[in-house]
Amino acid sequence: MTKPHWRARNRIDLIIEVWETLDCESVGAKELGEIQRVVGERFGPGAIDSPASIARTLADEGAVLRHPEVLEADTQWRQTVLSGSQFIEIDISTFETVQNALENLDNLSSELQDATDSQPLAGAKAAVLSARQQALSIAKSARVDSSVKAEKREIAHWLTIWLQSPEMFQHWLDLRKRSTEFRRRFKVPTEHPHEN
Repeated sequence: MTKPHWRARNRIDLIIEVWETLDCESVGAKELGEIQRVVGERFGPGAIDSPASIARTLADEGAVLRHPEVLEADTQWRQTVLSGSQFIEIDISTFETVQNALENLDNLSSELQDATDSQPLAGAKAAVLSARQQALSIAKSARVDSSVKAEKREIAHWLTIWLQSPEMFQHWLDLRKRSTEFRRRFKVPTEHPHEN
C-alpha cells in the first residue's frame, strides 16, 4: 500500500482529509489515533490536537462519533499529556510548521487550564525554549545559506514573542506577517484585499 500524498495545507483540513480517506462509517479511538499520527507526521508532534477536539471538528463535518471510544481516547491522551510522558517538540523547518505548533500549544494550554498540574504548560515553555535555541544555533552556523539564517532568526524572534506573551502572540504574528518588511525579506506576495 502506497503512502498517501496529503494535499491539506493546515491542520484542520488535514484532519478532514484523513477522515475522508479512512472512509469509515463512524469515528472512534482507532480513527482518531490514525488522524493524530498523520497530523504529527505532517506538522510535528506539537500540532497534534486532543481526540475530543478532533472529534468536534469531524462532527461539524457530519461524522458519526462512537462517543464512548472518543471519551476513552481523550481521557487516555490527557493522562499521557498530564503525566509528562509525551515530549513536546516544535518543528522549526518552516514558518507554517512553527505557527501550527504554537497554535496547538495554545489550544493545549486552554484545554488543560483547569488541571491542577502545571507540568503541561512548563513542558510547552521548555519546548519553545528548546526550539528557539535550535533556531538560533542554525542562524549562527557558517554552513547554512544566508536566506536560511534569516528565516531561523525570524523563527527565533517568533518564539521569543510567544514566550513573553503567549496570549498576544497570534495578534502580533498576524501583523508581523502582513508587514512590508516581512513580505519583502521572505518574498511573500502582497495580498490585494479587494480581489476575490
